[in-house]
Amino acid sequence: MMDQPSIRELVDAVRSFLETRAMPELSGHTAFHARVAANALSIVVRQLDQSGKSDADELKRLQALTGRNGALDELNRELCRRIRNGEFTLETPGLAQHLEQSTRDKVTIDQPNYSGLRLNRSF
Repeated sequence: MMDQPSIRELVDAVRSFLETRAMPELSGHTAFHARVAANALSIVVRQLDQSGKSDADELKRLQALTGRNGALDELNRELCRRIRNGEFTLETPGLAQHLEQSTRDKVTIDQPNYSGLRLNRSF
């Protein structure tokens, strides 16, 4: 069984190639698209590194809020349904904190240098 290189190593290798070899040789619109591709691969690496814990934490919060067990996407749909139907409001204990932490976790993966993460520590 071959287990090397890992998915993370493969993504890192492609990102490194784009940043160190390809991008210096490119210009204009093609250089822009190479930067976009390298950024997308950086997001993939952060998802591989961080989403397991943040997903597990989100699942625990959703189970506590809804009083149900289930998959993450299922419980998120249930939460949306309850909010849409007015069963949950920002006064619902734990809801605002859950929404804030879930948003922070997602932004940390997508845009870790986003200034709002540093400015708003209420999350």
